[in-house]
Amino acid sequence: MLSLTQASDIVDAALSKARALGLRPLTITVLDPGGHPVVVKREDGSGILRPQIAHAKAWGCLGTGAGGAAGARHATRDPAFFAALAAISEGRIASSRGGVLIRDAAGSLLGSIGVSGDRPENDEACAVAGVESVDLVADAG
Repeated sequence: MLSLTQASDIVDAALSKARALGLRPLTITVLDPGGHPVVVKREDGSGILRPQIAHAKAWGCLGTGAGGAAGARHATRDPAFFAALAAISEGRIASSRGGVLIRDAAGSLLGSIGVSGDRPENDEACAVAGVESVDLVADAG
């Protein structure tokens, strides 16, 4: 199980990485395995849709069982499938880098993180840094 303390530490480390890289303001959410928010933080100046985008990135990872990078590659190869997936999920899924599954050392799923606000590769780097900061495994796909 992912504790509130761990989820908070993950988000704080991801935001710290973003500030070290000089990225645009981010919004970050950590979800439990059922897709429920554990922590959501939105930096000052982060766009008004960023919480929903971060949630959709994290939720999409849980829904597909793969990190956002894998989803983004698959969406490029098969856009019709991902259009259908968006419809099936009632628009709650975003197949983009910046969504990362959170696993323990044994590979058990603990939740996911979604980061939104900068370029997808930067969002992903912050998500990975946050997860790894608490000695968990970031499965970016």
